[in-house]
Amino acid sequence: MFAKFKSANQANISPFENNPITQFFEVGKLTACAGPELVWKIHEAFRKSDGKECSVFVFEKRIADKLHKPKRKETVTELLKASVKQLERFRHPKILQIIHTVEECSETLAFATEPVLASLANVLAYHDYQINAMLNPQLQKPTFMKEYNFLDIELKYGILQIIEALSFLHYSGQVIHRNVCPSSILITKRGTWKLAGFEFIEKCHETDAVEPVMCPPWSTRISKMAQPNLDYTAPEIQTNSNCSILSDMFSLGMVICAIFNSGKTLIQAQNTPSAYLKQLELLDDAVQGLLPRIPVPLQEATTRLMSKQPGPRPTAQLLQLIKYFSDPAVHALQFLDVINMKDPTQKAHFYRSTLKDALPFIPRKLWWQHVWPFLQQEMKAAEVLAAVLQPALAMVQEATANEYEEFILPTFRVVFAAPKSIQATVTLLENLHIILEKTPAGEVRSEILPLLFNSFESNTMQIQSAALLAVANVYEYVDEISIRRMVLPKIKTVFEKNQSDLKIMANVLQCVERVLDKLEKSQIIDEVLPMLYEIRLSDPEIILRIVHIYRIMLSDKKYGLSVNMMATRVMPSLLPQTVNPSLNLEQFMILLEVLQEMLDCIDRQQRNKLKLDNLSLPSPERHRPLRHQFSSDNMHVPPFNIPNLRIDQRKTSSAEDMARKNSTGSIRSGMLGSWWFGDRSPDSNYLRVANAAFPNRRLSDNTLMTPKIRIAPSCASSPGGTPGALPIRRHSSIGPQERRSSAINLSPPTLARNMIGGSMPNTSSTSVPFLLSSSMQSIRSRRTSTVLSSGPLGSGSGLLSQLGSGMVRIPFNSASGSASPVHQYNGTRNFVRKCPSLNITFSN
Repeated sequence: MFAKFKSANQANISPFENNPITQFFEVGKLTACAGPELVWKIHEAFRKSDGKECSVFVFEKRIADKLHKPKRKETVTELLKASVKQLERFRHPKILQIIHTVEECSETLAFATEPVLASLANVLAYHDYQINAMLNPQLQKPTFMKEYNFLDIELKYGILQIIEALSFLHYSGQVIHRNVCPSSILITKRGTWKLAGFEFIEKCHETDAVEPVMCPPWSTRISKMAQPNLDYTAPEIQTNSNCSILSDMFSLGMVICAIFNSGKTLIQAQNTPSAYLKQLELLDDAVQGLLPRIPVPLQEATTRLMSKQPGPRPTAQLLQLIKYFSDPAVHALQFLDVINMKDPTQKAHFYRSTLKDALPFIPRKLWWQHVWPFLQQEMKAAEVLAAVLQPALAMVQEATANEYEEFILPTFRVVFAAPKSIQATVTLLENLHIILEKTPAGEVRSEILPLLFNSFESNTMQIQSAALLAVANVYEYVDEISIRRMVLPKIKTVFEKNQSDLKIMANVLQCVERVLDKLEKSQIIDEVLPMLYEIRLSDPEIILRIVHIYRIMLSDKKYGLSVNMMATRVMPSLLPQTVNPSLNLEQFMILLEVLQEMLDCIDRQQRNKLKLDNLSLPSPERHRPLRHQFSSDNMHVPPFNIPNLRIDQRKTSSAEDMARKNSTGSIRSGMLGSWWFGDRSPDSNYLRVANAAFPNRRLSDNTLMTPKIRIAPSCASSPGGTPGALPIRRHSSIGPQERRSSAINLSPPTLARNMIGGSMPNTSSTSVPFLLSSSMQSIRSRRTSTVLSSGPLGSGSGLLSQLGSGMVRIPFNSASGSASPVHQYNGTRNFVRKCPSLNITFSN
């Protein structure tokens, strides 16, 4: 009864509870199995001393209890213990690493290794189950199946790792493995394949490793736990009882075939030697049938590996050189596996160039599974931190938000807080914007910005320059208060200490340009502008950066760049640079454009100011410049020619020419006085001509030929079909405030009808803008002497009699029935003043 309770309690206790290994490791759940007949059970574990993750292999001795003979049981136990000792002896990056030697108790054997995901046998069992489950849905899952799918590069790199392990054993260890099979290959949590299962190793030939040595064949008289896997055994072992390093190469070929055959080996002997020999005869056909599933660069090597005779099989050294393994991503992963054996210089070169260039070719799955654990470990070494940050930052840039927070950010927190070399600090600062893009907002202020602000306090020029560049790159992530109170003062401090360093000055200006929008107007005026005035302008890059800052300030008044500052401080400093021989054409044009913008700004400002000052003066002083400015003499009107209008100049006598020359001055003065100071009586619209205007004129001069203005009759096609008045005509001596309107309608039909009594259709004067202006200009230029004939003006008095009386009357009547009232032609005054001797007649 008590025995039953004892057995029940023992059943509840873990089989390795009494093993001494539990004193050093916290053992967890069972995850995989490996070894002969999968007798090693693999558990998750953590080392108690430092919490390092690892795996614990446990062998329960009760598994061998079914072997009735005690000697066989002891043989299996001793064999497994010896294999662990051999693993400790052969230390290589491609061989499973032992971190704690084997421990034994009455129930178990146990030892600890690097973290293991599963054995290749567990993964291939999953692949085999997937195929069989499609044919038989009722099929039960294998006990230790591991769901894992390989990428092509994982297979390529995994096979290469096993080849490297065999090469080490064959040529450095001088031993034959004898049990290369999926249960002897372990896949670590980093994705690397490691060779284990050293239970059956055999010494090579002393002089030639290819020469065979004696070894026992597989036998039914010995427990299968104490023998290699028969399905992967080379033919010469079973037929000739000898083996060599080429026997391991045959076993490797069988592993490759199983990988590409969904986990099924080409020989399935069921631990029966006779079945093995029968299937061996069909091996060549099986290999040929499998070749289409194998990658083309690997097909020839696989065919040779599967040769029944050892001679054609390639050695491990030769197999590494085939084209299938020539891949930059594979080479990078290969170097990572041996990174601990390299010196700091080799490590730095690899991280900066080789690995960074190979990252795009490495699948993302392997980034976090294989590459990142190595980088994470290397970041603890200050001497290579700067180099390790190069590929690490490339991974940050491509990582998703979840990947960054899960894998990278915890490591970077430690890096930010830990002491760093100058180069590592500079690398972080120059790429700080990449980190901030992925970092959560809450982490920015607490984890990253202190690194930036503390960098300004450094005495190293490289760090200060990198800090300025970092501010220019991450200003979007820094709040305005931090920029105003912390960043700007530190920028000024760096500027004051390094005014002679062009690179730092360029970074200072770039930083100022970026943070300008987040500064207050008073800070720009009091702190930024004085700093810009002090910079020595000699280098083209410095000049262009300052010019660009000024251009930004010109774009908005909020920056506080006033006209006075431009005229007294900014432009005097920039103008000498227009003749700087270091500037190229493009740089010179940019500088000139900004100077022109400043001049335009000054021009607008001063013009507006002066106009306002002029308006505030008394009326005479205000209008004096305006009269001259708006005078018709200063107005440039395009010449206008009236259609169908011709002016004929009358012929004059020599006596008249002489009289005109003598009287020109008096006529002008007399007429100017009569026009400007004319009265406002009802008769003011009549022309007044002074008697003294023509002192030397003869009566016979009145009978000379008069010039004629001929205007063609109006027709439907002629312009102006609606009645209207001409535009206002003013004299150049009259200011804009003293304009006098002229409402006379000089349309040709109306003038002809009123002057000679003809009947023509009425046309609008608005269709003939500035009528007679061009003709008057030509008459004025020729200074032709004309007279007004008395014929059409009235039958009772002649022209000279009217001139003698000082009044010329030009009546306009509406006897023809026109609806237009009688017009008073004010513009005639200008006409007569300019051409007092002109005779105007209108003819049809």
